[in-house]
Amino acid sequence: MVGLPGLDVDQSTEQLINDLGVNHFIIFKRNVESPAQLKDLCHKLKDACKKARLPAPLISIDQEGGSVARLPEPFTQFDDARKLAESPEPLAALSEYAAVCVKELSSVGINMNLSPVLDVCPAGEGFFMEKRSLGADPETVGQLACHIITGLQQGGVAACAKHFPGLGAAKLDPHLQLPIVSQTREQIDNVDLVPFQKAIAEDVASIMTSHTIYENLDATIPATLSQSILTGLLREKMGFEGVIITDDLEMGAIENEWSVAQASVQAFLAGADMLLICHDHDKVRQSYEKLAETVSEGGVGFSRYEESLDRVSNVRQKYA
Repeated sequence: MVGLPGLDVDQSTEQLINDLGVNHFIIFKRNVESPAQLKDLCHKLKDACKKARLPAPLISIDQEGGSVARLPEPFTQFDDARKLAESPEPLAALSEYAAVCVKELSSVGINMNLSPVLDVCPAGEGFFMEKRSLGADPETVGQLACHIITGLQQGGVAACAKHFPGLGAAKLDPHLQLPIVSQTREQIDNVDLVPFQKAIAEDVASIMTSHTIYENLDATIPATLSQSILTGLLREKMGFEGVIITDDLEMGAIENEWSVAQASVQAFLAGADMLLICHDHDKVRQSYEKLAETVSEGGVGFSRYEESLDRVSNVRQKYA
């Protein structure tokens, strides 16, 4: 899944579609001038995929509201998730958020919202995710998140639960550097994983990984690159059968330590189905080549690719 540089489908994006078969996209503020322009952009992306004989694309956006919202006015502006969750009638507030997202995203051709945040985060302790979190109580976060997931998906927009296995205890911003979370295994099981287990039961379309080291799950490597976390914990123990999508592989937490191409291969081997590269198309091409090389050298069986393609196809058929 790739980002685009500007307001239109440029030559580089066309090449990714035609030469590499890329047909999943993410929208940022840099891609939005007006509702009419954004609708035209999404239409052109779908048309380019169709002409290349590719399936209809998943077109995603981070439209959480508050500090993480990509759509300017006249699109509806929402408060941070924390404010909505702590309002007098949180279920009503979040129902309205989900319904408006469905209406506005669908109207321009976006079919996937990388929301809600399931990170359980105490207030007033300097944690990075505080404003974006739905609260400090895992049961409440799970209940409210599932309310959003249901609202989005019943309206025809795929939801994404993030950031697995929970970013609530991180103080550093993974956009810039690699956080380390020292929660005990008991805390992770009884707090951080609770909302994700509820989201899985709610049939959430996708789950996004966290670029964070969890000392008591895998002390050597961030969750995005960890087979024991993505395959062992999320896939096998928790029973998730939907799409595992990485957070942006160009974030500092990853690129300070690995190349995007190296991280793409490692994340795929760990269990990710979709690799998110939001900015540099050269890094998309390098990652594609590195993955192809890994297959040709026998580093991963083709059946592993087919599993991921099937999961992505299931989501695409439902929502795209």
